[in-house]
Amino acid sequence: MFTVGLVQIGEMTWARRQKPQWRIVNGMPVRKRSWQTPGQYVYLPYSVGLLQAYAQQQAPDRYNFLLPIFKPTPVAEAVEHLQSADIVGFSAYVWNIRQSLAIAEALKAQNPDMLIVFGGPQVPDSPEAFLRENPFIDIVCHGEGERVFNEILRRLPDHTPDDVPSISYLNADDEFVTNLRAPRLRDLTQLPSPYIEGTFDNLIAANPDFRWLVMWETNRGCPFSCTFCDWGSATAAKVFRFGMDRLEQEINWFIDQRIQHLFVCDANFGIFPRDVEIARMLVDTSKDRRHFMAISVQNTKNATERSYQVQKIFSEITTAGVTLSLQSTDPHTLQIIRRQNISLDSFLELQRRYRRDGIPTYTDLILGLPGETYETFTNGISEVIDSGQHNRIALYNCSVLPNAEMNDPAYCEQHGIVSKPVEIIHEYEELSLSAEKEIREYLENVLYTASMPAEDWVRAKTFAWFVEMLHFNRLLQVVFVTLAEHYGVTYKQMIEWIMDADERFYPICAHIREQFTQFARTNQAGKPEYVPSEEYLGIWWPAHEFMIIDLITKGQLNDMYKEVEEILFLSMMQRGIATNPILLHDAILLNKSLIRIPFRFADINLMLSHNIWEFYQGVLEGEAVPLQKQQSSYTIDCTSTAWLSWESWYEDVVMRSYQRDQYLYQIEPVAQDAIPQNVLQIAGG
Repeated sequence: MFTVGLVQIGEMTWARRQKPQWRIVNGMPVRKRSWQTPGQYVYLPYSVGLLQAYAQQQAPDRYNFLLPIFKPTPVAEAVEHLQSADIVGFSAYVWNIRQSLAIAEALKAQNPDMLIVFGGPQVPDSPEAFLRENPFIDIVCHGEGERVFNEILRRLPDHTPDDVPSISYLNADDEFVTNLRAPRLRDLTQLPSPYIEGTFDNLIAANPDFRWLVMWETNRGCPFSCTFCDWGSATAAKVFRFGMDRLEQEINWFIDQRIQHLFVCDANFGIFPRDVEIARMLVDTSKDRRHFMAISVQNTKNATERSYQVQKIFSEITTAGVTLSLQSTDPHTLQIIRRQNISLDSFLELQRRYRRDGIPTYTDLILGLPGETYETFTNGISEVIDSGQHNRIALYNCSVLPNAEMNDPAYCEQHGIVSKPVEIIHEYEELSLSAEKEIREYLENVLYTASMPAEDWVRAKTFAWFVEMLHFNRLLQVVFVTLAEHYGVTYKQMIEWIMDADERFYPICAHIREQFTQFARTNQAGKPEYVPSEEYLGIWWPAHEFMIIDLITKGQLNDMYKEVEEILFLSMMQRGIATNPILLHDAILLNKSLIRIPFRFADINLMLSHNIWEFYQGVLEGEAVPLQKQQSSYTIDCTSTAWLSWESWYEDVVMRSYQRDQYLYQIEPVAQDAIPQNVLQIAGG
C-alpha cells in the first residue's frame, strides 16, 4: 500500500474577534458581543478531494491517503504531517502557490525519493522555466487532474512518466519533456463525488471547530475566451455536465453537513435550461430541511431570461445580491479582451426586473484592462450608475494569471501591459494576523498600460474610491441622484468637480483627494490596496471606508457637506446650468441628516422645499416620481438604534460591503399637523 499526501491550501475567511460594545436599541441598552474564533471558515479542498475519490474508486485498497493540508499551515507542521508519504500532490492557486512551493521544497530536502507533483491553475501551460526554478518538483500536470494523477499513482513505486498524458517534467538528462495532452473527459459520470463518497468525512471529524464552505460543480467548461481569464483557455470551449442524480445527492450532503456557504464553480451558471431546475431543487431542499446557505454563482452572459429566473429563485433563501458582470463598457476594450458581455439592453432589463422585485444587484468593473483609458473607465462607471445601478459597483484591479492570454509576452508588448506582484490581503483582516504570516502570497496586478499610463491609473483609482465613498456609501447619493435626474449632469462630472477641488478653498475635499491619490500610488508600487489602521479596530480597511471613518471621527462631516454644496453650485452655474440653490441645499441637508453616526440621541424632523425623498426613492426603484416644489416634512429615526462607541459604529455601519444601504437611517414622511414636538426641527432653505 502506498501513502499519498495531498495539499490544497484554501483561503480562510477570518472571523474577527469582536469586543463587546454598547448600543441603544429600541430604548434599551444592548451589549452586543461576538466571540468568533479567527479563521474558522474555510473551504473543503474540493480539487484534491476529486483526485482522492477517483483514485480510491479505481484501486480501493492500494492507497493510504493522509488527511489533506487544507488551510494555511506552518511549513514545519505540514512537513511533519506529510513526511510518511510516497507521493504528495499539490493543487496550486494564486493564493497558495508560495506556501505550496515552500512545503514541497522542504519535503524534498527531507526525503529526496518522495515524488512531488503539482497541478492546478498556477502551473504554467509552458512550464519549463517553472520546473527549472523549482527543481524539487518532479512532475507538473495540465488540465483536468483526476485521470492524470491516477495514472501517476498507478505506476508507483516506479517513477516512469514517459507515457502519462498531460504532464511535463525534466528527465534524467535534465531535458525538458512535455507529453501530449489527453482529451477532456466528456462523460463526467466517471468521476465520483468526494462529498457523496465520504472523502471528507475524516477531515471534518478531525476539525470540529471549523465551519465549512464548499465548492460545487454542476458542469465543466467555458465557451468564452476572455484574455484576462484562464478559464476558457483551460477548458477549450466545450461545456460538459454532471448528472442530476449526483447533484441532488450532493445538495442533501451540503444540508446534512450544515454548510454555511456554497460557491458554484460553473463559469456560466444559467447557460443550460436545466440550471433553473437545479436552482429550484437547491432552494426547495433548503426550505424543506430548514437550512439556508449563502450561494454564489457566476451568471451566464447570454441568457437573460434564465439568469433572471435563477436569481429570482435563489433570492428566496439568500440576500447576497446578484452579480451583473460587465468588466468594461468600452467596445474597443471589450474587443481587445475578447469579452462577450451581456448586451446593454439585457443589462438594463435585468436591472429593472431585480429592482422591481427588491433583489439587490452589483456590477463588476475592472481597472487597468488593455485598451481602457481614464476617460472610458470613468465614463463607464458613470454610465452604469446612470443606468440604475445605485447599490454597488465592485471595482477590481486587473490581475494577470499564468495561463491567461494577457500573460503572453507578445500580448503584453502589444498593449503596453506592465504588472507587479502585490501582496494578497483581505479587507478587514486583522493586522496581527497579517504580521504573523510565515509566507506571503502575491497577485500579479496591472500597474498601467499603453492606453492608461501610470498617472492616469492613479487618477482612475482615486476616482473609483470617490465613487465608492460618496455614491455607494451614500454620503452624497441623494444629492447626486437629484442633480443627475433633475438637471442632467453626469455622475462623472459631479465626482470630478469634488475630486479636483482647489485646496485653498476646499481643504477637506482636497485632503480626501490627496489621501486617495497616495493610497493609489502605494498600491501601484506593490503594496496592498487596503489601508492598515491600528487606531480603527486594528484591521485593513478599504480606502473609501477608512476615509469615512477618518472624516467623521475628526468631526469634519458637516464641513465637507458645506464644501460640496458650494462646489456643486458654482460648477453648475459656471456651465450655464440654472441651479435652484434651495433645492441643492435641501438635498445636501437631507443626505447629511440620513447618515448614521454614533452619539445621536434624538430623532430629526426635516421640513424641505421639495419632495426630494420621494423623488430619490422613485429613481432607485425605477418608478417616475415628479420632483415638485412643495413643503415636505420627514422624520428621521435616529434613536431606534444609537451607538455609544466608535467601535460599535465601525462594526455595525461601516463594515457593510454588501449592504451599503445600512449607512442611512430610516425615514418617514409626516403630515404637517403630525410633527412630533420632541424631535429636533430643521428647516431646509
